[in-house]
Amino acid sequence: MPELRHDALTGRLVLLAPARSSRPHTTTPAPGLGDDARPACPFCPGHEHETPPEVARTGGGEPDEPGWRVRVVPNLYPIIGGPGAGPGATGAHEVVVLSPDHASGFGALGDDQAAEVLTMLRDRARIHADAGRAHVQLLVNDGRAAGASIAHPHAQLLALDFEPPNVAVAVERFASTGTDLVRDGHAEAIAAGTGVVAGAEVAAWCPVGSASPFEVRIAALAGGANIETATEGQILGTAIVLRDVLRALGRALGDPPYNVIVHNGPARPEGAGTRVADAQIENQGTPFHWWVEVVPRVAVLAGFELGTGVLVNTVDPASAAARLRELLAPDDQDP
Repeated sequence: MPELRHDALTGRLVLLAPARSSRPHTTTPAPGLGDDARPACPFCPGHEHETPPEVARTGGGEPDEPGWRVRVVPNLYPIIGGPGAGPGATGAHEVVVLSPDHASGFGALGDDQAAEVLTMLRDRARIHADAGRAHVQLLVNDGRAAGASIAHPHAQLLALDFEPPNVAVAVERFASTGTDLVRDGHAEAIAAGTGVVAGAEVAAWCPVGSASPFEVRIAALAGGANIETATEGQILGTAIVLRDVLRALGRALGDPPYNVIVHNGPARPEGAGTRVADAQIENQGTPFHWWVEVVPRVAVLAGFELGTGVLVNTVDPASAAARLRELLAPDDQDP
């Protein structure tokens, strides 16, 4: 039977309706466009001249030459910033190429590689926050259905000069409850049997109010308001748990397209010129806690969802969590 659930962290209303997963389908999917249709990839070694000049790298070699392990370049087609950006659209949009290997997504990285990528993202976020940006958004779109236009695995960083509405609402929700909604959500998931991975510092769980099948949240349980202030241990633990979760999702769902979203706190309060430290945010009565959301793109929003704003999930989060635990190899379970 359908069940209405509320997700306290996001404020979403979700109708859990597992029976709908058994309904017949007589429509045919749209023809695939093929993520590898372009023969020459601008993110592969030897094609560095096809991107804007790099702004950061790890590994050897000269700038804009092969030898790198992680490479950061300005986005050639920015959502925000770039020459001639109008009022309100200033900022920076960067691409973080995960590795030289065209076929290795985040789920295929080793421990050190995963940590190196997430460390680069944290450090680039810190640079933009310290430069006075209002908010730094980090994300991975993997696959065309998840919004990626280039197949070579990469992450994106968008540094904004305004506080996005979703961030402002999230901050207000934390402030109004006066509690850490991330840790509360983890505790709720453990009690409901939807916890997936529990490490020394980092946990992953399917929210009780998951809005889509196999949605997973990941958080350093002692983390603060911003990824910019995350410790080396928190970055390492989060990177490995994220890698393990993506690997398990690939096993469970056949390597689906997915989005990874880092829900980050505001970099600075309105009108301030420097990044806000965790203690400052907490002193303002906002115990915000950054977290990572993983959303496999295995469902679509239909007319009911678009019309009502109430989302429908056809997979019980407890079933999803049990399946992911089953698929995690023993050496995947602790960061």
